[in-house]
Amino acid sequence: MNRQVNAIAGRLSLRAPQRQSLEILDRIAEIVPPKKRTDLATALAAIQSEFPSVTDFEREFPSLCFALATGVGKTRLMGAFISYLYTVYGLKNFLVLAPNLTIYNKLIQDFTPNTSKYVFTGIADFATFPPGIITGDDYEQAAGSLEQLFNVKINIFNISKINSEVRGGKAPRIKRLSEYIGESYFDYLAGLDDLVLIMDESHRYRASAGVRAINELKPVLGLELTATPYVETGKGPVRFKNVIYDYPLPSAMEDGFVKEPAVATRKNFNPAGMSAEEIEKLKLEDGIRLHESVKVELETYARQTSNRIVKPFLLVIARDTTHAGQLRQLIESDGFFEGRYKMKVIQVDSSKTGAEEDEMVQRLLAVESTEEPTEIVIHVNMLKEGWDVTNLYTIVPLRAANARILIEQSIGRGLRLPYGKRTGVMAVDRLNIVAHDRFQEIVDEANKPDSPLRLQQTIIDPDQLQQKTVTVVSQTRLAETLGIKPQQVSTSTVVVESKNLPVFKTEQEKKVAQIAWDEIRKLESQPQAVPSVTFLTKPDIQKQLVEKVASLYQPTQLELEAVVETPDIAAIVATTTNMVVGQTIDIPRILVQPHGVRSGFKPFDLELKDWKYAPVSEDLWIQHLRTNEIEIVTTGEAAGREIRLADYVVRGLSNFDDVSYVDHVDLLYDLALQVIKHFRTYLTEEETAKVLRCYEKPIANAIHTQMQKHYFEDAVDYEVKISKGFTELRETSYTATGEPPRNFKEPVADKNNIGKYIFGGFTHCLYAVQKFQSDTERRLAVIIDRESLKWFRPVRGQFLIFYKFGSEQPEYQPDFVAETDTSIYMLESKAKNEMAALEVLAKRDAAVKWCEHATIHAATYDGKPWKYLLIPHDAIADNITLAGLEQNYLVFPEA
Repeated sequence: MNRQVNAIAGRLSLRAPQRQSLEILDRIAEIVPPKKRTDLATALAAIQSEFPSVTDFEREFPSLCFALATGVGKTRLMGAFISYLYTVYGLKNFLVLAPNLTIYNKLIQDFTPNTSKYVFTGIADFATFPPGIITGDDYEQAAGSLEQLFNVKINIFNISKINSEVRGGKAPRIKRLSEYIGESYFDYLAGLDDLVLIMDESHRYRASAGVRAINELKPVLGLELTATPYVETGKGPVRFKNVIYDYPLPSAMEDGFVKEPAVATRKNFNPAGMSAEEIEKLKLEDGIRLHESVKVELETYARQTSNRIVKPFLLVIARDTTHAGQLRQLIESDGFFEGRYKMKVIQVDSSKTGAEEDEMVQRLLAVESTEEPTEIVIHVNMLKEGWDVTNLYTIVPLRAANARILIEQSIGRGLRLPYGKRTGVMAVDRLNIVAHDRFQEIVDEANKPDSPLRLQQTIIDPDQLQQKTVTVVSQTRLAETLGIKPQQVSTSTVVVESKNLPVFKTEQEKKVAQIAWDEIRKLESQPQAVPSVTFLTKPDIQKQLVEKVASLYQPTQLELEAVVETPDIAAIVATTTNMVVGQTIDIPRILVQPHGVRSGFKPFDLELKDWKYAPVSEDLWIQHLRTNEIEIVTTGEAAGREIRLADYVVRGLSNFDDVSYVDHVDLLYDLALQVIKHFRTYLTEEETAKVLRCYEKPIANAIHTQMQKHYFEDAVDYEVKISKGFTELRETSYTATGEPPRNFKEPVADKNNIGKYIFGGFTHCLYAVQKFQSDTERRLAVIIDRESLKWFRPVRGQFLIFYKFGSEQPEYQPDFVAETDTSIYMLESKAKNEMAALEVLAKRDAAVKWCEHATIHAATYDGKPWKYLLIPHDAIADNITLAGLEQNYLVFPEA
């Protein structure tokens, strides 16, 4: 494979199907080099010999279709194709076709440098001299100058506009003489020796008059990209004959590249007795309520993970333009959800022309921006429009269509993921389709054997949706007393504050305190000078802080003009420092990296009682009924005979990447002898040899599978790096109803749903409110609040402790961290029957390793040691003390 493929795939972070597409192009270009006047019959035969799905180019030049599911990333793949063809074959001229105005504008944006989704980010050849972009609007004026200014030129045209120009047999404008270049732009393109045609969403215009006109350019290569590689005809869909790679939607869903579509209805919904108008209004209202809920869940997730906040929008599919206008009028009225969606709706249909259409397109392109107010898009015909967005989360179809069309039309635009991958949080990873009256019909359609996907089912509880949820942001008490506010606040954000009033009153004092806090946080990364938060109070550190803050503090012009008392910078720095020390627990940032890892497989006895292989006398042909693929079970003569029977088994096992022959030779022969001993209980030696030859690969696979259970990985040594002496406590966020926090000392009646409540009333917690996932955690908080100096529940990313569990390395978040006069505790509570679970033990081991090194670090400055407690749920009660829990459930240090 060309090394440029690896380089481009790495720089553009291509996903597996994108990379595979690029590898196919690499192979195609090798066997059929892209050049003018290629013999089509010879080229087709060469390609078909390796890619039998290509039976016809369907054009007068080599043209191939890459069918990738929506959401996988076709535009980025275009960038990869262009980068490859330029860097490897020197092709410099490309013509990209878009099916409509929306996608046309989106493609121009994505091919323009310094935009958020620029397709060539990371490509070194285009970093200094990016390709020139010529569009269907400026090609006549730009073509002449771009020839000199840009090495690589990318033409982007809207095929729907060309289609409108060729109606009635007229020539498109591109074929008319241009005074700027002395010929038509069409003739200019046709004269190029290296023009490549790239067709986006090609199924929408494949046989149009505009494409037939463009085809006369006879490019050196055509590349089609679509999620639906077929043309609709009166007799049904006809599949393209030039599909060289097919990555369908079920594969994208299984691999986690797109959202999980789910059809939603009300619990116990019965449409009997309801008019069509009543059902429509109910669906719309429930869709809005679901949208509001999703909006809160997305904000909470973003805050918890320090990601950007995603603003979701809802898509309503209307029957026609009149219906769309009525819906917009309803949604923007004062009586609809208190008028909160006024000026937040886009109506997208053919009734818009001129300036209105331009405004509509611009708002569609900006709908992902949190600064763009749109939350609802009303659409008439989804199949004729499309735009590349990641924040569509709720769809309300209000027009009649059979279930299959409804599914296909509903899911396409909403499958893309806002963070590029699934998060594991259902609300963030799911696309909701509200279909009360069509719920069962859609579910049945999706469950048919030929359905392209399987839909999840979501039952809407109207009582829950009626209850408005919000994102509750709880800053640390330190942030509150310093007067610091959250950086991002939306209409769904509720900032919970304790009764602590800000210490600093004037704007000048607050400004100095903010600067001091910013400088203190910078000292986190100087563990040698500031190994602990208490070191901030040392005279030399205080002097350093005061000097730095004084140099950064600049009075405003109004302060200079007025008589304003100069703040006492030293006093404010001292007060700020004391607050930081008093409301921070020393949590160092510890990086524990294995050094000299030893891994392998421990000796064990194979499970062989069900192995009943029989020798074969000749090759066996096995035909798969579904795929018609042929599999041959051979006698193994071609692989060569071994002198010793055990060598067949060892040879097969040595082919696995994780099996080292040198390190495991004794184990491999021990396993081989176990297999031979088993076969000799019912086979002769010759029959055993034949079985080992015939079934070498499946036998090796079966043994290798059993070996995985006995894999070990030991770190001979650890390299430990302390990158921070202490770390700032992070803001916490929760999804909750608007009801006030409950007192954490009072048990709730609904213990199974305790996770939906917020609790407050703490004396020593470093946050105003907290959430608990079980009543056991709440009761443990009562003990900790009573007996510690300060405590909190860590959020994701606070510790960065990772544990190995299977092939994954997830992050571990302890239940509690608490500081007393003598120690700092990391506490974990578990159900009694889970105490010995493998994942619990893996978390325990990672936490113990962290606490061990945190204690070593603390000893360097006479700090408090760390202790890790793993506590069964039935040992936690209000009358139990922290000392009692330590006495019975201390894991580290060992008693």
